Amino acid sequence: MEKVRKVLLVILLLVALISGVLVLQDYLSRAKEEKEYERLAEIVQTTEESTEELTEEQEPEEERYISPIDFETLTSMNSDTIGWIQVPDTPIDYPIVQCEDNEKYLHTDFNGEPSIGGTIFLDFESSPDLKGKNNILYGHHMKNGSMFKALVAYKDEKYFQEHPYFTIYTPDEEIHLRVIAAYYGVADPETRRTRFSTEGSYQEFIERMTSKCSYRVELEGEIEALYTLITCSYEFNDARTFVFAVPIDEEGNIIYKEEASEKIDESLEETSKEQQGAESNLQEADGEGEQP
Repeated sequence: MEKVRKVLLVILLLVALISGVLVLQDYLSRAKEEKEYERLAEIVQTTEESTEELTEEQEPEEERYISPIDFETLTSMNSDTIGWIQVPDTPIDYPIVQCEDNEKYLHTDFNGEPSIGGTIFLDFESSPDLKGKNNILYGHHMKNGSMFKALVAYKDEKYFQEHPYFTIYTPDEEIHLRVIAAYYGVADPETRRTRFSTEGSYQEFIERMTSKCSYRVELEGEIEALYTLITCSYEFNDARTFVFAVPIDEEGNIIYKEEASEKIDESLEETSKEQQGAESNLQEADGEGEQP
């Protein structure tokens, strides 16, 4: 009997030792991934301005957008890079990638190495310029707080109200966004919908997706693009946390389609007035040149 106890004790000690080693390995792996993304953020975030100087013969061109993210470096490291996401007051400060499926970056880091945390990635059916009808971003819910774990805080109404804004950067522009709804639920395939037969069905989709949040921001018009952020949730088996956001202007106002149309109309009206003024000036000049 004593011999059996000793054997059992040895087995228990071995199990505990192996478990401890696995936990340590997991911790070190997660810590390494976190440090790597921090290092990456330091490398690619820049405020450098263009060093090109105009000569006397050159005319100034229209001001060119210069991203604070060094996408040239990013794409040289990973050609799947399409953007960068920053959510204030959270660890979310990561590159965004996209490839031909939704499997690769679940367990592959930005450098192409096997990874528990994976990489933030855009659904392969979403528009790569991040300006499609439904721009779906995925990220893991990591215990150490990295990747998309911070999204679960939006399920709290107070946090939702106090942290409404975040930014997605692309090589061509900054997309400023406002969170309009957040909730947890089943892994519903409909959230992955990116194509719509009519504008009406698209707006109905937005209403249907966001109406599940009791404290959502009520939209006052039609929008051009929806941003859907998804991570795992643990309220029940296979649950997901969904965070929905829409584009805003520099003042933080949601951009509606009507406003965009009005801006276009105003621009066309100003152009028309300028053309009329130019024609009038031309007629006056022609009149001055006429012989009596």
